Amino acid sequence: MAMSLTLPSLLISLSAAILLLLGSAHLFFTFHGNKFDPRDASLKARLMEVSPVISRQTTLWRAGIGFHASHSFGAMLFGLVYGYLALIHSAFLFESWFLLGLGLLTLAGYTVLARRYWFSVPLRGVSVATVLYGLGLVTQFA
Repeated sequence: MAMSLTLPSLLISLSAAILLLLGSAHLFFTFHGNKFDPRDASLKARLMEVSPVISRQTTLWRAGIGFHASHSFGAMLFGLVYGYLALIHSAFLFESWFLLGLGLLTLAGYTVLARRYWFSVPLRGVSVATVLYGLGLVTQFA
């Protein structure tokens, strides 16, 4: 297994690296510091007491921590898998329309979510990652 350093594979691996970085930072901030705490301390106290309708086995706060962590894992998984495929198994990646389309749809989905629900840093990050991925596809198939 040799590393493939073509322009398309480098562009897609850079895209993947951005998602890996964003997911890793998100996971770090989920468990360290107060970046995801509400600015209103009384709201955090209530979130730590109140259960969602679906189950009394958790609180909205604990569910939120779990959602943050699993969201991080998804971004990290994308980064690791697509980075690995782009650099180590680029022929396999570029021959699979399914994987190429899935990657593009995933990044487009993250971009829509970031634009609608998140804030400027992840929006810029996933937007750049999506553009790099798209450029990787264009340079591969143009």
